[in-house]
Amino acid sequence: MPVLRNLVCPGCCRPQSRLIIRRASPFVRPGPFIHLRSLQTQRFQSFVPPPPDSLPRPAPPRTYARTRRWTRRLLYLVAGIGGGYLFDRFLLASSIVRSLRTFSLGIIVAADYKINFREQPLLADSIPAVHARNAERLFDLLRTNGGLYLKIGQAIAMQSAILPPEFQKMFAKMFDDAPQNDWKDVQRVIEEDFGKSVEEVFGVSFDGDSSKGVMERTARASASVAQVHWARLQDGREVAIKVQKREIALQVGWDLWAFKVVSYIYSYIFDLPLYTLVPFVSERLFLETDFEYEADNAERMAGLVASESRLNGRVYIPKVYRELSSKRVMTAEWIEGVRLWDKETLTAPWRGGRRQGSPGCRGAPLDPVTTPSMKPTVSPSLDPPTNQPSSILDPTKEKIKPERTFWKGPNGRGGLGVSLQEVMTIMVDLFSAQMFLWGWIHCDPHPGNIFIRRLPSGKPELVLIDHGLYIHLEPAFRHQYALFWKSLLTFDNTTLKEIVRSWGVNNVDIFASAALMRPYSSRGKDHPDSLFSTRHHSRSTTSNNNNNNEENRPLTKQEQSQRHYELQQKMRSALREILGDDKKWPRELLFIGRNLRIVQGNNQFLGSPVNRIKITGIWASRALVESPDLSYSQKIANLGRHLIFRAVLFSTDVVFWVTRLRQWLGRGGGMEDEMEMQLRGIAKENFGVELNHGVFEG
Repeated sequence: MPVLRNLVCPGCCRPQSRLIIRRASPFVRPGPFIHLRSLQTQRFQSFVPPPPDSLPRPAPPRTYARTRRWTRRLLYLVAGIGGGYLFDRFLLASSIVRSLRTFSLGIIVAADYKINFREQPLLADSIPAVHARNAERLFDLLRTNGGLYLKIGQAIAMQSAILPPEFQKMFAKMFDDAPQNDWKDVQRVIEEDFGKSVEEVFGVSFDGDSSKGVMERTARASASVAQVHWARLQDGREVAIKVQKREIALQVGWDLWAFKVVSYIYSYIFDLPLYTLVPFVSERLFLETDFEYEADNAERMAGLVASESRLNGRVYIPKVYRELSSKRVMTAEWIEGVRLWDKETLTAPWRGGRRQGSPGCRGAPLDPVTTPSMKPTVSPSLDPPTNQPSSILDPTKEKIKPERTFWKGPNGRGGLGVSLQEVMTIMVDLFSAQMFLWGWIHCDPHPGNIFIRRLPSGKPELVLIDHGLYIHLEPAFRHQYALFWKSLLTFDNTTLKEIVRSWGVNNVDIFASAALMRPYSSRGKDHPDSLFSTRHHSRSTTSNNNNNNEENRPLTKQEQSQRHYELQQKMRSALREILGDDKKWPRELLFIGRNLRIVQGNNQFLGSPVNRIKITGIWASRALVESPDLSYSQKIANLGRHLIFRAVLFSTDVVFWVTRLRQWLGRGGGMEDEMEMQLRGIAKENFGVELNHGVFEG
């Protein structure tokens, strides 16, 4: 192809156009290093700048205003988030982050149930799968947030028997010990409340000064709100120092606000009458963080027990030392005893010597007086050894409290040697007196809050601790609730319906069964419309058997999903039946039910040694005779009814001893087990509630 190249003439230094004809090679392509130009015939001219008037108007310099504006906004946002996070972390104990975490999870769970709670879930294999993943989400949230969230989780766990099985399995872990705070946080709480150091407040020394007391830096127990440290004061008293976790005071307001918001949203979305209960529950939870309120409850209960001859000497409430207590610190006497859940130690033979009680019973000294014939026992597995004098306690050790196990004998296999029947009788007597006679109810009587000691007579002594969660029943409601229990056991259905309807409850049978923890029918078992009708259940059982015989195959995945959905819908309807008119519903019933359920669980755990329903009913009837709030004419009228009532209760004794005989022969469980088995079938069949475990299982 023809190519024109520019050549420079040596004479004139002007470019000459020269036409060069070159045959293009088919194997060579023009590349970046082969510069080929087209024909150019213009003469060379030097560059002349254009005149200024021919140029366009100068453009303003580019300032990138939008970029700079958004960059500033981004920096402000980052600085704001960072500053807010630091403010929340160090001044609010991460309260805002915890609330945001709660709201975000609440939205996720609500959306999950709204989308997938149907016979054929859109984004899950089945309804149990939906329950399982949301139970895990909620459990992780409660454990991560800690504090009052753990307390709320434990309250849910106490009633988890009415929740789906997936929630029951997950929430059984809520009773594990909470992590304890560092010692520096404990010191700061004590210094902030008393204005003095720990050493000055309690008269203790951490450097081995034998003239002062000693205190353990490591907590002996840690719960959701507080942790307990052992100390021996300068005067020799051994005390339990309950110190609130420092972050609780900052978090409690935010946590309760988040709880109210989430409860309101869920009540609205799922159309459940729950939000009206939330203010009362929140108030109780808030009072649990006030240790002065707890001290008031403990002293009041100690006075009530001392004034009741049927409980004085059988029940003990630890002394509170007010001079060493504040709103966030409570100091009470140290209790040596056996927890209620240690059934083996409760019943093992006593090895502590005749006419001697366990350490501290009835105000006895914690360390027994050593005689020549009774040498202190030293167990190689215990550190420090038993009966160790305070003068040689090493304050530098992590745990310095003497381990007092002389009553277990040299081999350490002994126990209190007390009767479980007597233990449970004392417990039911105590909480029945609280409920029907005094109107001050301890609402957290789980096994961790009950110690058992042995008296010199060989009888058990029950020690009740942790008095933070109480409710008070006004006299009118207390008498009404006592009459409700009496009507339950005498099948006075007319009175029963009047009382329950005045509380806004629509279904008498469901509510009565929940109170008794056993099936109850106001229409009689054989009434065709009764939920507990034997004919109803026989028809249902026959129908199920026929279906099983005809099909003789397991349920398909679709049938299982449909069945789960129907059961959950029944449970939702049953809840509405119980709550009914939420404006009339007494809020105290929520915590009374909690108390009854825990006491029932304690009795069941120990093998149902007592007729709990009979004892509770007797106290209810007796309260209508002995209550100081009633007139003499009312007391006299109720006395006659009480004597008749005692005769009627003979039938419950027959049922109790029949179940005890079957239990001894290995033919069945105790009375509580039998009643719970009946309730399981009825609850699942009629209300969609699967009662799959005991209250303290796990």
